[in-house]
Amino acid sequence: MNVWIAIALTAVGCYLAKLLGLLVPAGVLERPLTQRLAALLPVALLAALTAQQTFGDGQHLALDARGAGLAAAALALVLRAPFLLVVGVAVAVTAGVRALG
Repeated sequence: MNVWIAIALTAVGCYLAKLLGLLVPAGVLERPLTQRLAALLPVALLAALTAQQTFGDGQHLALDARGAGLAAAALALVLRAPFLLVVGVAVAVTAGVRALG
């Protein structure tokens, strides 16, 4: 029964977050600071999630093949490669490093 309580609380929380977003006055949304934060916040959250998934292993720092794949993907991005190629390079480098060690 605890699972259903958690599901219900999550659903109510999501609804309230959506409602809160609709209740924000338009003047607040038009401020330059708000627009800048709205543009940069998703990038920061995605970067934090990527770092945590790449270098995190429970409570420990993990330096393994995932870091090499991320570095290869970053290099491909710097070289302006298309997104699918960036993903392919990251996969290939990660698999290669895992196969070697």
